[in-house]
Amino acid sequence: MAIVGLSSTIVTDKIVQCRDFYVEVFGGRVEFDCGWYASVVLAEGACVHFMAPRGPDARPYPGDGLVYNLRVDDVDAEHERIVGIGLPIVSPLQDNPWGDRSFAIQDPAGVTLYVYTEIEPNEEFQSYFK
Repeated sequence: MAIVGLSSTIVTDKIVQCRDFYVEVFGGRVEFDCGWYASVVLAEGACVHFMAPRGPDARPYPGDGLVYNLRVDDVDAEHERIVGIGLPIVSPLQDNPWGDRSFAIQDPAGVTLYVYTEIEPNEEFQSYFK
């Protein structure tokens, strides 16, 4: 078997807010939207899906424990843009010893978005890279 793609679906009662967030903040393109399920393409091979809770046992995502890593060309410019549109920063812009410069925000469903650009890792972390 060869995996040819990977995406995630967040069960949420905030489908419209999430769809619009990824379109407005990250320039995503709505690929599918039937009201209770929506797909937003962010880049080649990067798509997020949102689905309303369906059925008696379905529960919305509780809003913790999931992080999307969004690698960007220029994290400083992205940070400035995000701050400029007024989104709250949940983790400040910083250099990390494992080899990235990052900050974090959250989407309307509570998913943390770790926005980063790769930098040289410090000596302690260099040996962990394969």
